[in-house]
Amino acid sequence: MPYPNLLSPITLAHLTLPNRVLMGSMHVGLEEEGGNFPKLSAYFAERARGGVGLIVTGGVAPNRAGQVKPFAATLNSASEARRHKHVTDAVHAEGGRICMQILHAGRYAYHPWNVAPTRLKATISPFSPWGLTAGGVRSTINDFIQCARLARDAGYDGVEVMGSEGYLINQFIARATNHRTDEWGGSFANRMRFPVEIVRGIRQALGPDFVIIYRLSMLDLVQDGSTWAEVLELATAIEQAGASLLNSGIGWHEARVPTIATLVPRAAFTWVTQRLRESGAVSIPVVTSNRINTPEVAEQVLASGAADMVSLARPFLADPEFVKKAAENRANDINTCIACNQACLDHVFQNKRSSCLVNPRAGYETEIVIRPTTKPIRVAVVGAGPAGLSAATVAAERGHKVTLFEAAPHIGGQFDLARRIPGKEEFSETLRYFRGRLHATGVNVQLNTRVTQADLAGNFDAVVVATGVGPRNLTFPGHDHPKVKSYMDVLLGAPVGKRVAIIGTGGIGHDVAEFLSEPADKKPRNDEDSLRHFLQEWGVDYDGWGVSASPAGGLCPAVVPSMEREIVLLQRSSAKGGSRLGKTTGWIHRATLKKRGIKIVSDVRYDRVDDAGLHVHIDGQAQVLDVDTIVVCAGQVSRTELVAPLQSAGMVVHVIGGAEEAAELDAKRAIARGAQVAIGL
Repeated sequence: MPYPNLLSPITLAHLTLPNRVLMGSMHVGLEEEGGNFPKLSAYFAERARGGVGLIVTGGVAPNRAGQVKPFAATLNSASEARRHKHVTDAVHAEGGRICMQILHAGRYAYHPWNVAPTRLKATISPFSPWGLTAGGVRSTINDFIQCARLARDAGYDGVEVMGSEGYLINQFIARATNHRTDEWGGSFANRMRFPVEIVRGIRQALGPDFVIIYRLSMLDLVQDGSTWAEVLELATAIEQAGASLLNSGIGWHEARVPTIATLVPRAAFTWVTQRLRESGAVSIPVVTSNRINTPEVAEQVLASGAADMVSLARPFLADPEFVKKAAENRANDINTCIACNQACLDHVFQNKRSSCLVNPRAGYETEIVIRPTTKPIRVAVVGAGPAGLSAATVAAERGHKVTLFEAAPHIGGQFDLARRIPGKEEFSETLRYFRGRLHATGVNVQLNTRVTQADLAGNFDAVVVATGVGPRNLTFPGHDHPKVKSYMDVLLGAPVGKRVAIIGTGGIGHDVAEFLSEPADKKPRNDEDSLRHFLQEWGVDYDGWGVSASPAGGLCPAVVPSMEREIVLLQRSSAKGGSRLGKTTGWIHRATLKKRGIKIVSDVRYDRVDDAGLHVHIDGQAQVLDVDTIVVCAGQVSRTELVAPLQSAGMVVHVIGGAEEAAELDAKRAIARGAQVAIGL
């Protein structure tokens, strides 16, 4: 059997799971849909059909104060439980198992009636919470217990009590957010009473044959968070209170350490779970999480003894058949999560429905349906970037005869550039996946082939133009000076000097700055080096946490890397540099550049380039930047040379991706648009 540890069964309470894979909680924006959750039911049913051992839903509040935002999902009435029954029935019909996460947002709630142990505003919320009275604490505990009762009535196999990520329960536990002086504050024994009484109350109310998962914050990554001794004490108490399973939580939402972005090494925090297991504090199974995105990584984690189960969340957005493909020894067919956050978490923060950059069907299972065509046609797709790859494979999957033309000797387009950025190596996984899909769907791939209208006219019934973008060139004097290079040239290996000016502070400008500032002597030699380098740069106490006395929260002084280049980013705008970056990852890029001493200068007017350097006006003052290299990251222009000739020849033409709209490496839009056009052929 492939992956013998991953695919071995495990029993929780009365429930025997067929494998060790837990689909971790994600709020996808379908939890608030009207009626009987038809879209949410289809979403979960597809993952159950794909073989996942146990599903955990997105967070559902036990009362109005606990909602993450106004009108967010709650479960506190029998009528709501009846609606949820449609979700559980859909999952059970596919042979799946599902637990509902009970989440009280506490001071993270985005509304003015939020509550917390103490009236302390979170840095990530504009609302100050109301401090709970002693009676309010008791009432909230009862609401958790009642919510669990209703979840059982709705057909859920269990509940997960959300005790991590800085939500209400975590706020009671940590000294940083609990300044109470009554029986719910002060000593750690008092501060942990809140979660212990919740778990004990649920177990007493629902009996032994009901799964209770507790999401334990094993590493807060905030000042005055829990100590390791407190983590162990709470884990022991939660097991004694009746929990069936401990799931790992890493970092609060306000922590300034990346935990799930693409630059985070795979399985970067399993060492924390392993140290909990090795401590002997608990005997119930323990789940590890964060950046486990392939069966090979999951198998290695389990085989090493780091955990009893693995939690994968976003990988099930990328591929609902993750487990099924692993069990069939088809891991190469898995559409791997690249942890970009662009269509999942970024959408949540924009009040949009979550989806997936590499799988636009995620969250749209009832709306984006790929059906066989009844009228196969000959389709030419020009350009093998993300848009072209998506269009070609979906069209071929439907039964059309597809030829994909690419001028370069390899597929990928702008994605092939993105994968070269340190921390974006995962993007190679998407190209691997598409290579497999091209072969499996029978697409005729023609590399090193630049086609014209004459090559296509009369030979195809439809043409999809996915020719992508090119860099926008400078127009001021000296734009053709040898010092000036495009971002494409630099990422493909063009020599760059020690003093660098980057024109443009968007996503590409930040990527190029990180690419050029990566210290050569810090490049990891193996996975252990990669992990240590990451944790040291972000100030995580890898050597002390769980091994010796360590500061509360698990933080330590960050190691600032030595710089081999002097780099400055320039922009015409007066806006904050990097303001257009993703909501959940932009802060990481800005923090990385700051740590490396890279400055962003705004209000720049470019005058000329000559042997002396880059002549500019900054705040109205003329300056000469003595630089060796000027990298142009000032946007892109669409490559549409084929469109007009094809249309003049009377051909059916669809323009997608960067050729349709020049935007910074917007693979999310490109892949979705490619699939949409292919479905409509």
